[in-house]
Amino acid sequence: MNIVQGHVGWLEVICGPMFSGKSEELIRRMRRALIARKRVQVFKPAIDNRYSDDEIVSHSDLRIPSQVVGAGREILELVEARTEVVGIDEANFLGPELPEVASRLADIGKQVVIAGLDTDYLGRPFEPIPALLALAEEITKTLAVCIQCGGPAKFTQRLVDSSELIVVGATGLYEARCRRCFEPGAPKQQPLEFVRPKLSQVGG
Repeated sequence: MNIVQGHVGWLEVICGPMFSGKSEELIRRMRRALIARKRVQVFKPAIDNRYSDDEIVSHSDLRIPSQVVGAGREILELVEARTEVVGIDEANFLGPELPEVASRLADIGKQVVIAGLDTDYLGRPFEPIPALLALAEEITKTLAVCIQCGGPAKFTQRLVDSSELIVVGATGLYEARCRRCFEPGAPKQQPLEFVRPKLSQVGG
């Protein structure tokens, strides 16, 4: 990190597609803060219970205990006065109030570290991450590996047919794609054609 020591408060954002190590990097920074004997609180959205109800879990199975919230505004009520570092995972599930919440925490002297998707399944900017990027002192852009060609992947490809913006899942529902291999939206499944056999082909 390039943040100057002694800064009153600041905001760091870790963003990228799924499978790019965002949660892993957030956990790493929280663990470093704990080693430095800082008081840390970590939050995750209630909707994200893929691997654990009360932990942030990376795809590589790194874990750290967390508090669960339904929306970003709840974090302000739960952050303790003595807390120095606030970690927030899956920011794209916490609503449009999160940028204001993060700014208020930074303004009162907290180090705020937020991770989340910066684009949705159509490749569009995924709020509130774009707003958080505009407010952040430090930005880390993570890239995954394209499952199709092995190149650097910045997009999240949805593999199921749904028009809902949020479909919680991981392997089997999504995969990382590069710009060339990315297909906005869910790929259409080709219907199977069943050919009725001729009577002469049926044994009897």
